[in-house]
Amino acid sequence: MGNDTPVLKLGKHRPRYPLIQGGMGVGVSGARLAGNVAKLGAVGTIASVGLGCVSPCLHNLASEKRNPFEVNAIAIKEAVGRAREIAGPEGILAVNCMAALTDYDIQVRAAAEGGVDVVISGAGLPLRLPEYTKDFPDISLIPIVSSAKAASLIARRWEKQYGRSPDGFIVETPATAGGHLGAATMEQVYDPALSLEVALPDTVRFVAEEMKSDIPVIAAGGIWDRKDMLRMFELGAKGVQMGTRFVCTVEGDASDRFKQAYIDAKEEDVVLINSPAGLPGRAVKNPFVTKYLEGKIKPGECAFNCLTHCRYRKTGEAFCIAVALINALKGEWESGLFFCGSNVVKANKIETVAEIINELFGVSGQP
Repeated sequence: MGNDTPVLKLGKHRPRYPLIQGGMGVGVSGARLAGNVAKLGAVGTIASVGLGCVSPCLHNLASEKRNPFEVNAIAIKEAVGRAREIAGPEGILAVNCMAALTDYDIQVRAAAEGGVDVVISGAGLPLRLPEYTKDFPDISLIPIVSSAKAASLIARRWEKQYGRSPDGFIVETPATAGGHLGAATMEQVYDPALSLEVALPDTVRFVAEEMKSDIPVIAAGGIWDRKDMLRMFELGAKGVQMGTRFVCTVEGDASDRFKQAYIDAKEEDVVLINSPAGLPGRAVKNPFVTKYLEGKIKPGECAFNCLTHCRYRKTGEAFCIAVALINALKGEWESGLFFCGSNVVKANKIETVAEIINELFGVSGQP
């Protein structure tokens, strides 16, 4: 690495490279992808959401008539264990837990008990995250925010209630990110105030001047190659988070059909939708999304109670996002929701995790 590459310190954990692989659910960034990323010196991230629905241990647990929340907790621990076998003891593993989940506290505790190094949390403000990890002081806690204002709210609440600070912030712009976008409305998605060019330096200043801290600010959303990464470092980031590019890897946990959907995607195929969670989301336009945008999805009943706020559960409107994401993971093109970042149009081949790291940092990609 050159002198233009910062050192990323996440509490007690220091990855070899200032790179976090983004958490992508359901099951798209699972144990295999996270383990291989961590093995090669970056931070590998497992998305905790819905793991109980796609875990190899699901069928045995279902026969025991356990509830979905119990299954999720067991599946998270199992996934962290499998990732650790790949990553080795020195690899740094994260679990991304969405604050909007009904079983958020259970999932965070499961990740901690499973031996994860870092908990990353967005899709809402993770105001009580330190409470759920209080018995695991070595775990680094990294909130995802879209502005310095959100970072300030979290930092002040944590300091007042728990006497601790975040170990870093991930600033993610809704203009280019994948999945749920961290914007409350469609109008906010392209708000210049939430661009990385504005929100990232603002958050860097807040951390330095108001928190009087050197915790890292990490950029996320629309980062694809070394040029993108270096631009973020110039804006003050100490690291970057990349999700979409890691989907089309040999080690990626999604099905081949899911990866092919990314490779085939053109600019006109990338659309914004109002998700059942009441938040804007970015996805590949396929038959399912087309039907949804045209109002042709039939009402149904909630099966998982996975989100604290869900139009589908309350009114039967929209669709079951858990089922749609599981269908996508399996590669069911007609009925799946294929969340993506705007850079999905740059995906044109299957590559390895080592090749990505080599291109970003000019290394062999070997441990």
